[in-house]
Amino acid sequence: MLTSKPLALFMHTEKPPNYAEFVDLEDGYSYFYPSDWIGFDFRGHDSAFKDRYLQLQNVRLSFIPTNKTDINEMGSIEKVVAYLVRHVYSTPTQVPDVFDMQERTTDGKNYYTFEYTLTSPNFSRAAFATIAVGNGRYYTLIVGANERRWRRVRNQLKVVADSFKVLDI
Repeated sequence: MLTSKPLALFMHTEKPPNYAEFVDLEDGYSYFYPSDWIGFDFRGHDSAFKDRYLQLQNVRLSFIPTNKTDINEMGSIEKVVAYLVRHVYSTPTQVPDVFDMQERTTDGKNYYTFEYTLTSPNFSRAAFATIAVGNGRYYTLIVGANERRWRRVRNQLKVVADSFKVLDI
């Protein structure tokens, strides 16, 4: 059942054309995704959507418990992003590169969003990640694509990364 407070917070951001909205009031988050994408199960993730035809083009969200109350408590954006990309998101056979890092505050909550690639001998993937802390949880939203398609879909996927919001539950 929708409660007025999270819905009111969510409605302050207008949904762009050709995007659908995903709102999880139980787990306290929302984001936009391309309206022609479909939901799918992605192991270890709370929600996930993918392009109907290009399955490597997808968005997924996961969270873990934390005793932190704000993403800034994890460290500076430079320190947190460097650690995540080198030690959490990549494997030993991949070369990680970070291209852009942005901090934002929305509805009193702080977010780190960054663009990165992971390159292995046979494959490269580019993505945006947005991370935040709220509701006793550390949230991670990752939206990405095969690096060959990245230039064509980058701006579309940036909308997804920038739309992620933590809702009060």
